Formats: sequence, C-alpha cells, structure tokens
Amino acid sequence: MFYENKNSKREILFPVRIVESEGKISNIDALLKEKPLQIGLSEKDYCSIDGKGYIILDFGKEMCGGVRILTYMTNGACKIRIRFGESVNETCAEIGEKGACNDHSTRDMVVSLELLSSMLFGGSGFRFVRIDFLDDVNVSIKNIVGDGAVYYGEQIFDYTGHDARIKDIFNTAKRTIDLCCSTEYIWDGVKRDRLVWIGDIYPEMIAFVTLYGRGEILERSLDFIRELSPLPEWMNGFPTYSMWWMIICADYYKKTGCKDFAERQLDYMAALLEQIDSCIKDDGEFEYPLYFVDWPTHDQIDEIPGVRAINIMAAKKAIELFNAFGRDTKVAERILEKLLKVEINIETAKQCIALKYFAVGKLSEEEKAKLIDGGAKGMSTFMSYFLLKAIADNCGKDVAIDIMKEYYGAMLDIGATTFFEDFDMEWLNGAGRIDERTKESQIDIHGDYGKFCYIGFRHSFCHGWSAGVIPFIQEYCE
Repeated sequence: MFYENKNSKREILFPVRIVESEGKISNIDALLKEKPLQIGLSEKDYCSIDGKGYIILDFGKEMCGGVRILTYMTNGACKIRIRFGESVNETCAEIGEKGACNDHSTRDMVVSLELLSSMLFGGSGFRFVRIDFLDDVNVSIKNIVGDGAVYYGEQIFDYTGHDARIKDIFNTAKRTIDLCCSTEYIWDGVKRDRLVWIGDIYPEMIAFVTLYGRGEILERSLDFIRELSPLPEWMNGFPTYSMWWMIICADYYKKTGCKDFAERQLDYMAALLEQIDSCIKDDGEFEYPLYFVDWPTHDQIDEIPGVRAINIMAAKKAIELFNAFGRDTKVAERILEKLLKVEINIETAKQCIALKYFAVGKLSEEEKAKLIDGGAKGMSTFMSYFLLKAIADNCGKDVAIDIMKEYYGAMLDIGATTFFEDFDMEWLNGAGRIDERTKESQIDIHGDYGKFCYIGFRHSFCHGWSAGVIPFIQEYCE
C-alpha cells in the first residue's frame, strides 16, 4: 500500500549561521556554503574536525525532517551525537534536563560517520542542530544540510496588506501549517505529539482551508480518526474531541462544499449524536466520563461551562449539516434544547468566554470587559481564532488586531519562525531569545516554562493549532 501527499515537497536548507563551536575545527565556514549535495573523490572545500568538539548550526527557520551529513574523509568510524532543537538551549540539554526528551520523535541520538558517505539522520521538528564529535579521529565534512518536507499547495489566500507586522504573523502561521501538513496526515506538532489529535485540528482546518481550500490530507485525517474510534469510544478518549470532529466536518463542508466527503460521515455522526444525547439529562445537566476544553482550564471552574459551549456548537453544526442533506435533525435538536436550559456562566477564562460567544451569540458587558482585560494576557494559541473574533465582534476590530499583534508579535520578537503550542505574555519578563544561549541573568523561555504535558523543552514550538490567526487575518485585516 502506498500513501501519497501530492503536495508534500522536499525542502533542503543550508545552515545560515554557526551558533557556536568548540575544538580543533578548521574552515568551518565551508558548512555555510551552498554546494552540490554529492560527494566527489577530490573535494577541496570542506570543514575538518580533529578530535573531540562540537558545532551548533542554525538553519534559519523551523523544519520537519532531519540532517543530511556529507562526509568526505575520516580516519576511522567517527561517532557523533546529534541533538535537534527548536531553541538553541534545547540542543544543549541532556535527556531529562528541563523536560528534554525523545518522545514521539527521536531528537537526541548517537550515530557514526563513514568516509565518502551521504547519510540522513533524524526526523523531528527543529531549527537548530548540535553535533558533538565523540572520537579522537579526524573527519572532513563537505556539508550538513536540513533535509525535510513542507506542504506546497496552490494558495488561494495571501495577506496583501501593508502592515509589516501582520505580514510577518501571517507568514509565520503559514509556515506552521505547512510543516504540520507535510506528511500523509495532519499533525498537531512536528516535534512532539505527531498525532491526529482531532480536537486540536479545528484551528488547523480553518487555517488550511483559508490558505488552500479543500485538501485530501484533511479528509484522510478526519476519516482516520473516525475509523479509529468505533462507538461507544470517544475520539482520542475525549467526549469534547468527538464534538470537535462534528464541528470540523460541518464547517469543512460549509467552506468547501465537499458533498462526497461530508455524506460519508453522516451515519457515524447520527450514532454519535445518540451517544451524546444519552449523556445529557432532561434538565440540561450532563454526565460525561471526562471534561476537557484545553489544558489551562482543565480541572478549573470554567471547564464545565466551556464544555457546554462546545457541546452547543456541535449540536448546532450537526443540525446545519443534516439539514443540508435532508437528514432527520430531531436528536441534535433535542440535545440543543436540553443544553440551553442551563446558562453558561464564565468566571475568568477568556477562551471559555469566546466559546460561549460562538455557542450562543451574545456576551454580557462584564464578559466583554474580561475578554480585553490585560490585552494579550490570558490569550491562547489554540483558541486564538475564537478569542480574536469574539473580541473583534464585541469590542472592536482594531482592539482585536492590536491584541493579535501584541501576542503573536511577542513570539516573533524572541526569534520564532513558527508559532508555539502555548505562550504566556508573562514569560517575557527577564527572558532571553530562543536563537541564542540564555545568559546567566536571563530566564530560559523554553526550558524554564511550560505546563501540564508540555513542560520545558518538551514544549512544542511548531503547533498547527496556533495558526487559527490566519482566518482571522482574512476576515478582519484585509
């Protein structure tokens, strides 16, 4: 069986900078020169490493792939340690240090170089690579290049405005999506959790469709998770993720008119609605085995109201989709009627306030004020589209655009070339950049922060859900 992503293109990046080096290394700048990626018998321009030492390379932007090392000569097998990093500090960490790990993709490994070889090592998300030479041998290297994949489709939307900050945000979000869509399925991140987390894919879907329209990779991923989740299983183990799947299918159909794809989801969706209905009491209270909106609100006071908002959204979307195909909507309507018996009251979580707006279409003046309290403080990369749209519709377009620039611009200012799994504005206080070693007086914004499942260097700096800013830019910044 062969799988194909017709729009996945091979990407070769030469390093743009030697971040650091140590040891007896000569002609190191040869590694920065673009040369034919083929070893010859009489190479003249190469970097020589005599004995132990290390080199840290910067490839200029995040990649999804590995490194190809073209070794000219070595007087014996040369063991090297390769460490991929989304920050410079990550490339220098030991396994277990500040969350550094090989989870989901091996990014720390020991391999051997042989003479007259061109070898590809690794498969992860990275911008930086540290190579430690572990043996007392002499090795001559022609080139070390990043060798990966990126989505390359016919683009139907581009930001053409004159605001340079918005343009940088748009291009960085696009790079994030293009890497997460570079294989056979949509991943939420290219370093960690290279999985089809269906709840995470809604902002990826709306970003992808805004950029490229209908996409086989989206449909393959949505089919995959449905087939992997025979009822009564919940998708990825989360009831809300099954709800997100319904929302994604409905909005994907609405945005693309993909009748053939949508029609094959309806029978499963009808059975899923029956399962959801059985979890909701006549008074509108519900009993699910697990409640989840996102990590910052997990087990917090606003989680249950946030789940209610997602549930209402899913019921409404199911009604829309079933109406489009002439299917019976009574189960979805019953779910909606019961859910609306309980008012959604949000205490503090901005993302849950935004979800409430999408669910019921209105907010109190107090909730509107909470949305913009502190500007970008409390923003969420995962919920950025919902938050920014809710702010634009309720507090003014210019306010929302300013908050977008503040939040996403802050990641750019510390060296981001793709957008993060999570980002907190308070992390900026005393923090260094991700493209240089943290000084003693600074906080390591990668290794010292992160929460829940993404502590320290486990934190992903290329997460597709952060690209929800793309449709916001289309709707409000043109």
